[in-house]
Amino acid sequence: MNTRNLLLLFLFIGYFNGNAQNKKNILLTINSNPVYSSDFTKVFNKNLDLVVEESQKNVAGYLDLFIDYKLKITEAYAQGLDKNQQYIKEFKKYEDQLAKKYIYDKRIVSKLVEEAYDRSLEEINAEHILVLSNLNDSPNDTLKAYNKIKEAHIKALKGENFTSLVIEYSEEPGAKKSKGKLGYFTAFQMVYPFENTAYNTNVGEISEITRTSFGYHIIKINDRRKKKPKINVSHIMIFSNNDKKAEDPEERINELYAMIMQGEPFENIAKQFSEDKNTGVKGGQLKTFGPGDLKAPKFENAAYSIKNEGEIIAPIQSAFGWHIIRLNEKFSIPSFEEQKDDIEKKVKGGARALIVTQAINNKIIKKYGFKEGESYISYFNNYVNDSILSRKWTYSSIPLTENQILFTIGDHDVTYTDYAEYLRDNQKTIKKYANKESLLIDMYVRFKNETLKNYFKERLEVENKEYATIINDYRNGLLVYDVMNKNIWQIAKIDSTGLKNYYEKTKNNYNWKKRLDVDIYSSSDEITTKQVQTLLMRGEESATIKKQINSDGKINIITVSDVFEIDQSELPEGLIPVKGVSDIKLNDGFYVVVNIKEVIEPTLKEFDEVRGTVISDFQTEIEKKWMQSLRDKYEVKINNKSLKKLKKKLDN
Repeated sequence: MNTRNLLLLFLFIGYFNGNAQNKKNILLTINSNPVYSSDFTKVFNKNLDLVVEESQKNVAGYLDLFIDYKLKITEAYAQGLDKNQQYIKEFKKYEDQLAKKYIYDKRIVSKLVEEAYDRSLEEINAEHILVLSNLNDSPNDTLKAYNKIKEAHIKALKGENFTSLVIEYSEEPGAKKSKGKLGYFTAFQMVYPFENTAYNTNVGEISEITRTSFGYHIIKINDRRKKKPKINVSHIMIFSNNDKKAEDPEERINELYAMIMQGEPFENIAKQFSEDKNTGVKGGQLKTFGPGDLKAPKFENAAYSIKNEGEIIAPIQSAFGWHIIRLNEKFSIPSFEEQKDDIEKKVKGGARALIVTQAINNKIIKKYGFKEGESYISYFNNYVNDSILSRKWTYSSIPLTENQILFTIGDHDVTYTDYAEYLRDNQKTIKKYANKESLLIDMYVRFKNETLKNYFKERLEVENKEYATIINDYRNGLLVYDVMNKNIWQIAKIDSTGLKNYYEKTKNNYNWKKRLDVDIYSSSDEITTKQVQTLLMRGEESATIKKQINSDGKINIITVSDVFEIDQSELPEGLIPVKGVSDIKLNDGFYVVVNIKEVIEPTLKEFDEVRGTVISDFQTEIEKKWMQSLRDKYEVKINNKSLKKLKKKLDN
């Protein structure tokens, strides 16, 4: 989850919903603008569990946080951040997503969800021929592309070698190398029209010609098979960053594998030696995954090659490093009810949404009424010149006498001027078109869809209290993020001089703890560890000890050499930080002896070593000063009578 979403999750809820409330319920004013007790009550009850400081878990203590939030909102509007294009774009995106929940045609969505689930139980292996044709191509270019795919289609149906036809006809990038082969795929992995055609074609058959946003396709279906279920595995990982470690990654992973084959518990090895620390602490266990989930084909293929639960395979190398993998569990395919919610999200957010969009438009039209007005094509073909094809068209006002009504939705007339302004404001988003008329038709469809949607959203915020509350919360949450980002976070990042000055003033807060330069020797056998301890005390070198102890192909000892702070988990508990050979310690099931080569006393951390922490502290300092400036800028008056009532009501 990114920084913005985290902030929005914890932002105070509820802002300025009380204009019609009784004046007696005014809790405070900011420059004479009222903030109501009901606002505070909702925020207080919603966020009480998120408050860390005990002193802020009552009305009096929480009031300062509440006022700070209101001041941030006020300042965001004062700085015009609600007019910022990035803010408008992001808010509109969320508004669209939220509004869909209130207008979706559930019957159509349910049908698409069921279809997707049925398809997801099966994987299809196919190859295809693609003739490129943009949806915006001229009629002549479109016909040329269609005739080419039709020629290939006739030959394919007659039984000509499909691979040869791919080489001859396909315009897909890299087709001569890939031979048009797509491998196995399932629902949601191809554009929807392509998926539809593939699933409606039998094995061994050639599909009908189908068109997608890429062009015209014909598809040959080679195989269908049941989809593989999800699995759960554990792994031990050594990264392939040879330059940053003394040990060779391949040698180390083979040592660990040998120890497991000698009977060492997989979990113990993972906890002690796996460099994937997130899974290492859990004995190496990964989250359950299915084909394609990890985006790591070599790892996934190796994991799926394991036949039996509990079986461990020899080390394999992926793009990230070396792994030892154990299969923990094979799962069954989830039921429809288990998958339903996830599939519905994909249906609403993917190509299938176009089908739903049409259903939504029909529903809006039915609810509010819709009437077509004057035709626009002839007028706009003359009004808009060809410069719009290169997105450089200059807008000019349409005379009142020519400003006809395009259509009417509900009680709202949409005019030629509205469409002209839409073209002006959105021409930068126009893709390449071969001719102006195609552009105008496509843009009109977009304009009409957006107008219907916007009219519905505007009515929804008036008609639906739940929607109005949620959308207002998000609107102000985004503004708080933007005002904080502009006035605090970005300043801390770009003010390099101020940052370094802050470090110089506070550098005594940034110190290394005592550190130890060590060689750590670990073994599951106490006697072996004692042998290592004896050799260390004699002054033997690490390589010599390792060669002597790990003899006859058996890995009896594992070594780690590095510098650690005294409280780091890599060092065994109770280790006395004195130069020399330590006592033997028991650590996560292993007997450990440490050769402390050097004790490094606490020193100041250099700026580059602690830059991230300094930035965070610098931001905190800037925020304190900024919040004080807002307190000075805006007049905040508290209604003590209302505050007293709140304390009586909420402080239990």
